[in-house]
Amino acid sequence: MTRNGKIITLTAFLIYLFVMPLAAQQITKFGVVDTAKVYSAYYRNSAPIRNYEKKKAEFQSEIDKQMEELRKLQQKKLDYENSGNDSAALRTETEISKKKDYLTEYTNAKNVELELLQKNLQNSDEFYKTLYNTLSKIAESGGYSMILSLQDANAILWYSSSVDITSQVIAELGL
Repeated sequence: MTRNGKIITLTAFLIYLFVMPLAAQQITKFGVVDTAKVYSAYYRNSAPIRNYEKKKAEFQSEIDKQMEELRKLQQKKLDYENSGNDSAALRTETEISKKKDYLTEYTNAKNVELELLQKNLQNSDEFYKTLYNTLSKIAESGGYSMILSLQDANAILWYSSSVDITSQVIAELGL
């Protein structure tokens, strides 16, 4: 082997010795984020969430009021039955039935309305743009190759709490 061949072989061997350990140390670093928790923290004090919570409370108040009226009507019907006034008891029973139907329809309609409001809040572009920018910043500064959402439960079967960066994301968002 010529002198140049030996130098090339020796150089290749030295490169191999120094580069391989570095390449072996490049372990893919993953992080996980509980986006629902971040979402909750992000919108906790926002006007849209306060509006949602206000509507929810108003709807519940109306349901409670209707339930109290139903309870009073049922007591009234029982009083009529105990006093032997069957015709008044029958009229009250009809009124109870109408109130129950109204309450069921009201509850279903308001639940649909609340679900729509909540879905609109969760699909907010502002939130996801901010979240994406924050995740990108944390991933680049922390050396993460990939950050996964805990909400995609089918994809994550197990994770160590040491890779959960949810608190870091919330702190970075200033929440």
